Parts: sequence; C-alpha cells; structure tokens
Amino acid sequence: MNFLQNHIEALIFCSPSPMRADEIQTCLNEMLQTEVPLADIIASLMQLVEKYTAEEYAFQIYQIADGYQFLTKPAYQASVSVLLKQKSKKRLSTAALETLAVIAYKQPVTKTEIEQIRGVSCDYALQRLLEKELIMIKGKSESVGRPILYGTNQRFMEYFGINTLRDLPQPKDFATLENEIGEGSE
Repeated sequence: MNFLQNHIEALIFCSPSPMRADEIQTCLNEMLQTEVPLADIIASLMQLVEKYTAEEYAFQIYQIADGYQFLTKPAYQASVSVLLKQKSKKRLSTAALETLAVIAYKQPVTKTEIEQIRGVSCDYALQRLLEKELIMIKGKSESVGRPILYGTNQRFMEYFGINTLRDLPQPKDFATLENEIGEGSE
C-alpha cells in the first residue's frame, strides 16, 4: 500500500462520520502542505474499497451519505448486535419513527403538516429527533405565522445507511398482503 492510501485509510478509520473526498483532500493538503489532486485521492479510495471487500476482513469501506466510512460486514451482524444490545442506546419510539418517516418523505414539512398526516401531536417526537440530530430546521414557511420547516440531514443518512434520499424505500417496495376473504378453499 502506498503513502497516500495509508493516510486516507487512517482518516476514514478515525472519523466518527463518513468522510467526503474533498474533506480528505483538505486534511491531506494541510498535512503535506501541498495540493493533492482529487483524482489521486479518489483512485486511492477505490483501491481501499476493493482491498476491504476481501473475505479476510470483518469490516469494509462503504460509501454512504456522500462519504466513505468503515462499517462491519453484514456477516458479522450477530456479533455486533450482541455488543450493541449490551451497550443498549435508547431506540427511537414508534411515534418518533413515524414522525421521522413523514419528514423524510415530505420534507421540508411543518409541524402542523406532520400532525395532520399522523393525526396526533408530535411535539415530543420532534424534540427527540432534534436532540438525536436526525432532523434539522430547514427554515421557515412562507405561510401564515411562518412555521418552522423540518427536514433530514447527513446524520439521518448515516443512521439508516443510505447515500441519498432516493435510496429510501418507495411504496411499491412494501409487500402487500393479498385479501383472502371470500376466496373458496375447496
């Protein structure tokens, strides 16, 4: 492995969130006090991604949220889930997940619009999602009262392991159960 790859690998490994190629370039430019071409960084990134696809590694470099991050391979999910269960962070409530889904699919969206869709108040769910940094305030609506607009952010992408909002499941992706009432069983 070459000098550049070693430094890129170290940066990705130490970063708590996915690193974009331009962020890697900024760090390398400062460290080396010279301009490192983005093409060289991307070429090194592709070699690193290829390297960690080998079966001998339990982790891999994934491209998510417009950046690169080391993540455990799916084959080791059981081992990691035991650790995470022991560390057990509080999970999102059903209300928070429903609120987050509305925001993800309808953004930018106001609290009133979320409440109309869900049919219940969402004050607490919005507060929890803001605390967990899964959503952010995107501005104010031009409608009467100028209510706050909510939307997802990069942390949301990381949390759900997606690269763009286009990666969200579409309604056609959800299985529907066939209605069997009235069908003859003879």
